[in-house]
Amino acid sequence: MRSSLIPSLSPGRGRLRVLLGAVLAATVAAGGTAHLFARAAAAAPVVVQAESYAAQSGVRLETTADTGGGQNAAYLADGDWMRYDGVDLGPAGDLTISARVASAVGGGAVELHTGSLTGPLLARFAVTATGGWQSWVTQTATATSHPAGAQTVFAVMRGTGAGDFANINWFSFGSGSSGAGWVDMDQAKWKAQLDAFAKMTPAPVPDGIVRVPEFNATCAYSHSKPDDPIVFPNQAGASHMHTFLGNTGTNAFTTTQTLLANAGTSCKPAEDLSAYWIPTLYEHGQAIQPKDVVVYYGSRLADPTTTVPFPQGFRMIAGDARSQVPTPRGTPNQFYCAGPGGEIGRSADGNWPVCAPTANLMYQLLFPDCWDGVHLDSPDHKSHVAYMHDGRCDGNFPIAIPSISFVISYPTSGTADGFRLASMMASSMHGDVFLAWDDTALGRRVRSCVVQKAKCNTAGTF
Repeated sequence: MRSSLIPSLSPGRGRLRVLLGAVLAATVAAGGTAHLFARAAAAAPVVVQAESYAAQSGVRLETTADTGGGQNAAYLADGDWMRYDGVDLGPAGDLTISARVASAVGGGAVELHTGSLTGPLLARFAVTATGGWQSWVTQTATATSHPAGAQTVFAVMRGTGAGDFANINWFSFGSGSSGAGWVDMDQAKWKAQLDAFAKMTPAPVPDGIVRVPEFNATCAYSHSKPDDPIVFPNQAGASHMHTFLGNTGTNAFTTTQTLLANAGTSCKPAEDLSAYWIPTLYEHGQAIQPKDVVVYYGSRLADPTTTVPFPQGFRMIAGDARSQVPTPRGTPNQFYCAGPGGEIGRSADGNWPVCAPTANLMYQLLFPDCWDGVHLDSPDHKSHVAYMHDGRCDGNFPIAIPSISFVISYPTSGTADGFRLASMMASSMHGDVFLAWDDTALGRRVRSCVVQKAKCNTAGTF
């Protein structure tokens, strides 16, 4: 029998458990342009554990199957609810709200209301089948208006049937999913890096070298964690499962300093201590790790000679983990087959290729290559960068940076059953970069290979 109102009396449930971070606020003029980057203070998100309700109806708890996930509110059905007191929604303005949910069946939604069960709607998360009751995905919504400051928030289940349809691990309330906001670059350090780059003498290009602006890092699989130090910094287990490449110490608490301090990397060259990651791929419930990933650094510009190296600690994201749309053959940015025989069919749902036994599943992910010249990161991890337009970088993004792309090879051919990503559908494929190169090693490669429009190898030589 489900109680209608059960006060939470135990120490772990009787108080709101939150993670609070510092406030970052500034207004910065971009050098060399008339654009003014103005933004409001960006506070780290308030993370509310699902089990820390003050009152509830129809809720039972269980321990999550993933390390670091803690407990979750389990097997929620239509009409069940939880009340959270004192949730700080911050100042007026856009509010990014996330929920970590899992479901074996889908068929409903989680609604967040302020003040009462039927109070103003703050956000709504549609719940679809994620692959199981412990297959976690993070959904994000934006509230364009909301009451400011500490509020009472109700999480109300709206099911389309009589059965259970959702598990909830936590909610996050903040100005951005990461709370990092706009991360300003140290202009003095950047000037010093550019001055050193300008003084570098490019290596002479031998005759017969392919004139393509390019060098690369070749990376093997390092480790897997449900962490994302860009989107969910300092929140272990807050993300779906990621496959990490490069720096062997990458976790939820990764910073530029920890990357540089840890010399272990699954990439060559050793001077690249960057962290790269993608959502884990599953086939019949088993994780399939890439057999190799080549991280290409190049240029798509008509004139690559203005390209400069990345500043230390630069980070960005390509793709959209929230995209859940069909990707039939011919759709841009999709998985494909490489090797003898190529693609021989499609999965039953049409979203995945089936490769010949002699071919492998592949994906190429392209990152933005124009930068605002001011910020190492932005609230959505995309607003400080843009893709080049008409062969050049200009306007609010005048700085040409190397064009990064992941070429990912999986040791599988696939079947008609298809695959799933930790972020679910094929359309949700995405990648993150958190750069920590040795400045000299990166600068010499950009100067000799990209600026001179000459194809280099992993060692940065011709």
